[in-house]
Amino acid sequence: MGNKKSCFAASRGGTQGNIQVAEPSKTNRMDKQGMAFIPGGKFLMGTDYKYSFPEDGEKPIREVEVSSFYMDIHAVTNRKFQKFIKDTGYKTEAERFGWSFVFYQYMSPKTAKKVTQRVESTPWWWVVKGACWKRPEGPDSNIYGRMDHPVIHVSWNDAIAYCRWAGKRLPSEAEWEFAARGRLEQKMYPWGDELTPGDKHQCNIWQGKFPIKDQAEDGYAGTCPVNAYSPNGYGLYNMAGNVWEWSSDWFTNRVGKRGGTKNPRGPKKGETKVMRGGSYLCHRSYCNRYRVAARTSNTPDSSTGNIGFRCVADV
Repeated sequence: MGNKKSCFAASRGGTQGNIQVAEPSKTNRMDKQGMAFIPGGKFLMGTDYKYSFPEDGEKPIREVEVSSFYMDIHAVTNRKFQKFIKDTGYKTEAERFGWSFVFYQYMSPKTAKKVTQRVESTPWWWVVKGACWKRPEGPDSNIYGRMDHPVIHVSWNDAIAYCRWAGKRLPSEAEWEFAARGRLEQKMYPWGDELTPGDKHQCNIWQGKFPIKDQAEDGYAGTCPVNAYSPNGYGLYNMAGNVWEWSSDWFTNRVGKRGGTKNPRGPKKGETKVMRGGSYLCHRSYCNRYRVAARTSNTPDSSTGNIGFRCVADV
C-alpha cells in the first residue's frame, strides 16, 4: 500500500513556462445544463492518511476556502468531444504527434505486433501510432458503443481548447477536491471511508493483480460510462476512478507554493499539471490514488488511455 509509484507514468516530456494552445475557431455560450451548483465554503484539504504519498504533497491537512462555482456532473464524453471537433475542426495533440500511450492489454493483436516502443519504467504503456480520442486502442479501434464513456487521449492543452469552445474552464485543484468530497469532511472517498460498503463497488478501479489481470469485479475493464455508480453529495459522478481528470494548476508538492488558502490557483509556472481522481488502472498495491486527497501530474502535452477531464464555470 505504501508503494510510491504512479500507475500512469507515461509522459511526452512537456514544455515549461507558457503553453501555446491552439484556439478553436468557434466558441459557444456557456450552457449550465449538465452542471451542478457547488456552493462555496471552507473545507479541510489534504490528508493525514498513513499510506498517503508525502512526496506528492498530500499532507498536511489545512483549511481552504473556495467560492461558489458550477461543475460538470461527469467527465466530458466522447459524444460531447466529437461535437467540439465537428464544430471547430480542432486536432488533438495525439493526432498531431501521430501517437499516444495505450495500455498493453487493450489493443488488438494486429496493432500490438506493430508496436516498437514501450515506457521503460512502466512497460504496460505502449506507444501506439494512430491512437487518439476517436481510436483509443489504435488505428483499428473506434468509439462506437462508447459515446457515453469519457473521452481519453486528451492532453491538458486539448482540454483547455475544449473549455474555451464550451465557454468554461478547468477546475482548480482546490475546487476539484472540495467538489469531490461532496460535503463529507475528511473522508477517504467521495462516499465515505469504506471502499466497498456493503460489498458494493462505488468506482471503476483495478481488481486483481496489477498489471496482469483485471478481474473487473466492479463491472468494467477499461473505461465505464460517465454516469456509472452513484453520485456524491453534490450529484457528481466518478470523482474516483475511471479516468484521471486535469486541473488548471501547475503541480508542486510544497503546500506553501499553492497560492494560499482562499481560492488558490497553484504556482504561477511549472513543468507538469495536476491531475486528480485516479483511473481504472489504479490498484491499492501499486497506485492507491483514487482517494479524494490523492494527486499526481503529467506534462501539458501528454495523453494516455486513462486521462480525461471535466469542466467548471464561474457563478
